[in-house]
Amino acid sequence: MPGRGRSSLDADRGRRFDDAERRPASLTRSPECTRPLVQGLGYRARVPAPFRPSTRRSWRLFQAFRVEQTDPDRFYGALAADSVAHVAHHTDLDGAWVLDVGGGPGYFAREFRAAGARYTPLDADLGELSGLGAPEPGTVLGSGMQLPFADGSFDVTYSSNVLEHVPQPWLMADEMVRVTRPGGLVFCSYTLWWGPWGGHETAPWHYLGGRRAARRYTRRHGRPPKNVFGTSLFAVTAAAGLRWARGRDDVEVVALQPRYLPRWAYGVLRVPLLREVVTWNLAIVLRRR
Repeated sequence: MPGRGRSSLDADRGRRFDDAERRPASLTRSPECTRPLVQGLGYRARVPAPFRPSTRRSWRLFQAFRVEQTDPDRFYGALAADSVAHVAHHTDLDGAWVLDVGGGPGYFAREFRAAGARYTPLDADLGELSGLGAPEPGTVLGSGMQLPFADGSFDVTYSSNVLEHVPQPWLMADEMVRVTRPGGLVFCSYTLWWGPWGGHETAPWHYLGGRRAARRYTRRHGRPPKNVFGTSLFAVTAAAGLRWARGRDDVEVVALQPRYLPRWAYGVLRVPLLREVVTWNLAIVLRRR
């Protein structure tokens, strides 16, 4: 499945709050903050649909992908609902504080909050955050590679299809682990460069080279692609993600799986080279120790 078309979470915005610093007032927990976004709106948290990585689910997501450009509400709405079900398969979201690194225009906010989570979106691109209207209160403008939060701030740190848009993806992944509390969940997925959608809107010509694909797109459409190889789109592999996840001693690996494929296809991750093409999108799920 595709990426979300995010621009790079550049490293020159935001700042890190050191261990000795207090959290900003807007990010400080209080007894009233357990389920503020549910009780405050007067409705009960909706239990996410069970996560079942079936062939039917994969087909449904593929069908939604086909209308991404013409009906983005349908596509991103389906992806957000599926993503929340996926995260809820590994942890209880009711009352959990979720950081979404690369939060985008708000589709994911609706689903996480409906599941009872306290949701904080972060993005470096104000345009992305404003895609469905003015950014909501609590939105953070900052860099995924230097998250402006104290260590252990969140119950769940989540990112969907952002790593391939930053020049130092594993620095961003390190930051996601850092701001997750012990026992908390890290969920990170990204589009693989050698997969069919690796070049995003320039695919499949990225197989001939990212810059060549970008030049072809510019000639054909009269404008450069939104995701420019080497600037806001980078070649990230499955091998690099597996190596990063398995090489950390401060996390437990909960799951490493092709995000959009049915369960019977999960074995493709065990096959080097083939996994780079067939996996399409790798989901890394970790528990912070």
